Amino acid sequence: MCAAMQTVSAAPPPVHGHIEPMPIPGHIDPVPVPRPAVAREDGRVDLIGLSREQLRAVLADAGLEPKQAKLRAKQIWHWIYNRGATDFAAMTDIAKAQHPWLAERFVICRPEIVEAQVSTDGTRKWLLRSADGQDYEMVFIPDADRGTLCVSSQVGCTLNCRFCHTGTMRLVRNLTAGEIVSQVMLARDALGEWPSQPEGRMLTNIVMMGMGEPLYNFDNVRDGLAIVMDGDGLALSKRRITLSTSGVVPMMARAGEEIGVNLAVSLHAITKDVRDEIVPLNRKYGIEELLQACADYPGANNARRITFEYVMLKDKNDSDADARELVRLLKKYKLPAKVNLIPFNPWPGAPYECSTPERIRAFSNIVFEAGISAPVRTPRGRDIDAACGQLKTAAEKKSRAQMDREAEEKLAALG
Repeated sequence: MCAAMQTVSAAPPPVHGHIEPMPIPGHIDPVPVPRPAVAREDGRVDLIGLSREQLRAVLADAGLEPKQAKLRAKQIWHWIYNRGATDFAAMTDIAKAQHPWLAERFVICRPEIVEAQVSTDGTRKWLLRSADGQDYEMVFIPDADRGTLCVSSQVGCTLNCRFCHTGTMRLVRNLTAGEIVSQVMLARDALGEWPSQPEGRMLTNIVMMGMGEPLYNFDNVRDGLAIVMDGDGLALSKRRITLSTSGVVPMMARAGEEIGVNLAVSLHAITKDVRDEIVPLNRKYGIEELLQACADYPGANNARRITFEYVMLKDKNDSDADARELVRLLKKYKLPAKVNLIPFNPWPGAPYECSTPERIRAFSNIVFEAGISAPVRTPRGRDIDAACGQLKTAAEKKSRAQMDREAEEKLAALG
């Protein structure tokens, strides 16, 4: 179990407790968090998460001739991402004499599995641990015609959406590109899906909807998904990947241009006062600014609609008037939209209750009748706290007062 290297040169010394501000894209003040350690204690470089060019470069830096480094990089890339290999000894097209040389300098890692749970509905949740001892979660949701992996992008979260359990955690650090890719690879390990093949897979879709705000870890999310989408890598089509954001407006166009996957937006309310409360980032980037960024999102059209996630909270955002205003806003900005209505999934200390089934149905009908798809998401994995908004490392148990105190600190950091 190891943390991915994101450098192509010799590993720098480990970071030991030194804290510097982590720059966050957009007009948000830096949040002071420890930077991720990028070096292993044994000095070896983890190859997971490196681009082809970075892989070639680390092999060359280690002493291989340029032509040999290029060839070995191509071979190792194939074994890692097409075969799921974690041991150089399995790479039969590389000379046996070179296996020990590679193993002395490099590793191919997966995160440590602290706990694996299976729900009564087949949903699987893994609690994972990084090399520096940080815990994060991922979830696999099987359906009859597809299987969706919910991938985390941060340990904790930059934001503090009030309905979301992850939002009660402090942001510890961003996950590296290697740690993002490793989640997909670990799921394939568990599902027995090596060697990689385009047909007959259980894992067909990925959603960046786990712990964290992906657009506040832009570079690592982009670089990790590039490997996932690479035709010679994990080979998942960008049309089968969705990135969910709470509305980091300055990064949305860049996400469309540089990543190009489907977009989902955590909207959850249609008035300033309510969204300010539920999604405090709204105080920085308001609803109208967010919807304009959606209208400008590259590649959005009727064939690739933007998904608007809307958690149903009793007597908070679930009235007929709310539904009609949602329709008005989506039509005002001429958005190719689908609305995902999410029954609130409770967690200990949550300040809200779920809307009644009758209220959710009435809300859905109003949106549907206006010509906008508004399915109600079936809660999955509730019994193992794997449903939408429930992800949080189990080790953290906090009082309501502590959660409120930390929420105020996050708001102060957002400016």
